[in-house]
Amino acid sequence: MFDLSTGTFMYDNIGAWVDLTLSIILIAVVLYCIFKVLKRKVVIWVLSISVALVFVSWFFNLRLLWGLSLITTIVGLTVSLVVNQGAIRDLVANSLASTKAKGSPDKVFDRHALLQKVDIAVQNLSKNKIGAIITFEKDTKLDDFIKSGTVLNAPVTPELLMTIFYPGTRLHDGAVVIRRDQILAASVYYTPTTKPLTGKFGSRHRAAIGISEVSDSVTVVVSEETGRISLAVAGELIHVPADTFLRTLEDYILAVKEE
Repeated sequence: MFDLSTGTFMYDNIGAWVDLTLSIILIAVVLYCIFKVLKRKVVIWVLSISVALVFVSWFFNLRLLWGLSLITTIVGLTVSLVVNQGAIRDLVANSLASTKAKGSPDKVFDRHALLQKVDIAVQNLSKNKIGAIITFEKDTKLDDFIKSGTVLNAPVTPELLMTIFYPGTRLHDGAVVIRRDQILAASVYYTPTTKPLTGKFGSRHRAAIGISEVSDSVTVVVSEETGRISLAVAGELIHVPADTFLRTLEDYILAVKEE
């Protein structure tokens, strides 16, 4: 019953029965959710209903329902946070990464200095006849291929590149993928080309040609048998003399794809 003098609903016998009935329903819903192993959609619905009941029961002065709905809301929120802490953590991490990426989409870096570091590493690998495959990602994202490797997100340095490809290390097989000025991943595997090739080519060369057939990437290959340096671009393998490697690499990295 609504009391005009106080502007509130009075807690009479009818209100008590309503209070008790709605409280029993709320308890039944909570038990149902427990049996449903706190499925995400169910929890969201229960929390929404509980929050609504907190305000409704407070307005109509249904004290028992108000207490239960308030407790249900608090417990539901706590349980949701505990059960979904992994998903929440991933969501926060992805949001921060997305914000960071959006905040600096045009991050400027010294491309020439980057390629000079790669040149130092490739020259050393070539002289020591250590096999290597280094892919520069351009417009085509290589995320699907990166799943096969190990994500590093490390700065490009000659020392790190030479260490990765040193025989016997855990990452020396497969390719290194460079995105902008970072080593995105190592030990990445590509599907080798199936087209016939003239001459003797190993698995690295075939893999390098394979990735160049399905993307606009530029891939550097160092032969472990001869130390010879090659570039795989647009499905073709181009042999490059060591003394012109840096200039040639820059030309292909900076080349604009024709529409």
